[in-house]
Amino acid sequence: MILGAFGPWQFVLILVAILLLFGGRKIPELMKGLGQGMKEFKDASKGNDSTKEGESKKESTTEEK
Repeated sequence: MILGAFGPWQFVLILVAILLLFGGRKIPELMKGLGQGMKEFKDASKGNDSTKEGESKKESTTEEK
């Protein structure tokens, strides 16, 4: 089990290293992008294609005007 090899101090050290590498301002942007990617993947795996449906509806309404 790989998680058993890491203790709490190793996780703290990894988090500090990430903060130093990316900075405090960049991390929320990275997490937002990760969350959006996970949401899109989940929707695609379920067969829901709501983003394409929403885009096609927007395109059709702009073409009608």
